[in-house]
Amino acid sequence: MCSNLHVKAQYVCRLPAQGHGSYSHAVRMTHVNTPARRTHPFIAALVAATVIVLVECLVFNFACLRSRSARPADASQSLIEQGSNSAADPQVTLGPGLAIHGDGLLQVTDATKAYIDAPTNGSSPYAQVLMTSLNDIALARTTMTQVQRDELYRELVHVRLDGGRMQTVAVDAPRSTYLPYQDSETRHAQSNGDHTVRLWIEEATDSLIPIVGLDANARVPFSWNWAQVLLMAAFAALLIAFSPRSRLWLIPLDTSSRLQRGAFTIGALALAGYTAVQIYWQIAGAAPMAYHIPGRYSYDYDQYDHVAQALMNGHAWLDLPVPEQFAQLRNPYDTAARDRLLEQGVTHIYWDYAYHDGHWYSYFGVLPALLLFLPYRAITSLFVPGGLMLPNASADLLLMFGAAVFGCLLVIRLLKRMPVQVSVATCALSCLAFVLGSNLLYFWHRTNFYSIPFASGLFLTFLGMWLWLGAPVARKRTCTLGRSDSADAASLSLLHVALGALCIAATIGCRPTFALTALLAIALFFPQVRAVFSASTWRERATRIQALRFLCALIIPAMLIVVPVIAYNAMRFGSFTDFGNAYQITVANMTDFHTPLPQMPRALCCYLFLPLTFGNDFPWLELTPAPTPIWFFTETTPAGLFVLMPLALLAFAVPFMRRPLGRLYATLTSMLALSMVLLVFDAYVGGFAWRYLADFSWLVMLCALAVMAWLVERHPAWRVVFVIVLVYAIMLALASMFVIGRDDAMINIMPSRFADVRSWFTLLP
Repeated sequence: MCSNLHVKAQYVCRLPAQGHGSYSHAVRMTHVNTPARRTHPFIAALVAATVIVLVECLVFNFACLRSRSARPADASQSLIEQGSNSAADPQVTLGPGLAIHGDGLLQVTDATKAYIDAPTNGSSPYAQVLMTSLNDIALARTTMTQVQRDELYRELVHVRLDGGRMQTVAVDAPRSTYLPYQDSETRHAQSNGDHTVRLWIEEATDSLIPIVGLDANARVPFSWNWAQVLLMAAFAALLIAFSPRSRLWLIPLDTSSRLQRGAFTIGALALAGYTAVQIYWQIAGAAPMAYHIPGRYSYDYDQYDHVAQALMNGHAWLDLPVPEQFAQLRNPYDTAARDRLLEQGVTHIYWDYAYHDGHWYSYFGVLPALLLFLPYRAITSLFVPGGLMLPNASADLLLMFGAAVFGCLLVIRLLKRMPVQVSVATCALSCLAFVLGSNLLYFWHRTNFYSIPFASGLFLTFLGMWLWLGAPVARKRTCTLGRSDSADAASLSLLHVALGALCIAATIGCRPTFALTALLAIALFFPQVRAVFSASTWRERATRIQALRFLCALIIPAMLIVVPVIAYNAMRFGSFTDFGNAYQITVANMTDFHTPLPQMPRALCCYLFLPLTFGNDFPWLELTPAPTPIWFFTETTPAGLFVLMPLALLAFAVPFMRRPLGRLYATLTSMLALSMVLLVFDAYVGGFAWRYLADFSWLVMLCALAVMAWLVERHPAWRVVFVIVLVYAIMLALASMFVIGRDDAMINIMPSRFADVRSWFTLLP
């Protein structure tokens, strides 16, 4: 039987001889794996399917089994059907803080007395909040004022049974309407001897809520939830496919394999389909995101579209009004002076826009507006006068699709250049770890205009680095500069070098911090760079031509992007190097803002080691505030990089692994150094923010994954560690998407989904 055979895999590693990048001999490393008897994948899948069905039927439907003996009251429990709370002998009564608004809605008139009482016969441990039908809600919304729709109507309602904890219920999440009694105190006797249950409505005064009654003796129906089943199946597939005995650990990574290319293509197409659907729905429901409220700043989230319209109109400033009182301020960047104007009712002071010389500007990079928003408006203007606005979410999702695909391709190309033969399992887990550790999920979730600079920068950086890593192995239009006895000075594809330089230089028009990735060219093309600065290269015509071709491929494409961008800067702010960040109207005077030097260690520790904070309720994860005795800009986040992804700590092993990493050593060491530079820069210039992790975390993850790949292939026991760390990171990533208080929190942007997922756990045993 094959399970009893010894499986040998021979790996060839070239070790450097005398100088950097020189390989004069090969050392053959033999890794012997003697797996025990394996469980057939079909049997493992069958066992997993059985367990999933049992968990779905018995655990997630525990409330159904527990409430089978419930005896619902015969009389109607609906306040709407009763007509009012003043009916004779009503089954359900309203507290004095609630009133029937009509069309299936209640209005909170006094938040301290907003409750509903319903009788109970004690036959069920659950109560059900009776919600308005979707048809009635649609009818009610047609009669609401704009203020009622935007500020008063509550799609997600916070409720609480006496003696219990706060719960969330939503019309679109039927399972969320069932509330468990926490203890016997939820039943109290009224003066007439009837047993009742009281439901408190935890919403502000004047809120309109879609609740019509309460059933205190609810029978929870059986529910087969496909989302739960698919999520459990995904975890089971992960554990089966990447268990230490899986055959995927024995299949070598082969980028020329049709089967492996096909598997990657299927995954990319699935992600493309999801992205296309989301983009369609965003475009279908697009609306201007501008809010002008007297006494407050103007919040306009369509910055990129405003830039596109300005470019179409032939000027660099934005076509937005500037209040006369604001323009006359001696120092418009003084927060106190702006606050005085706001108190006087001055409007159209735009939050987080750059103001300079009497005009509004966007300090965000112009390239996404030029490549996405401007073409979309220009094309749609053929059908609609003036064109349509491309939603920020659509642009972000498109860019993040490219970032995810080329991020994984970058990881694959990096692992392919490892001195050890990497398995398919190592490669697949590394791609997953890279997506999680590089903060990509943050930008998949938060799709407003703040994410677009990062999404575009990540996409172009990953694409550029993928091209550069592929340059030494390509065969078309090659450059043999520096070729001698050094195997590392192999021919370069000038096309790969040029396109990579173009992509990486383009990040200066997205988020300039990513443009520093260009420094990695020194390590990636070290033999060629060294040859360029060698006097002997310029003595001979042939080598001189090769040097010029290499320099042109590296510099000219970059200049095609850099020159127009810095000229655009000079046109707006009078300086080639001024991107306008100092002129933004925001929480502080940015013309002289930076993190105080004594607080820098604290900011750096927050980025890397900020601890987790756990809660007692879904999602059992809370945001951790960054303690700041002296103020600087901070944002509450779940945790630091090394807490969210412990695997990233392996990056610091890179400087001590010169021989194991071989020709990648210089590149990975440069990546680690660059990541630390960007970390310090972000902490000093911007403070501490969750999204800033993306500036440097991808570099840290590439270093860490190279170390992990070497450990896994040399020491199979690390397979278990790899999988455990990834499961931990996946659970934290999922919880962070539902954490309350984050920017674009799920409870605010998709309340029904939040309530639905939360209900998975409220009815557990």
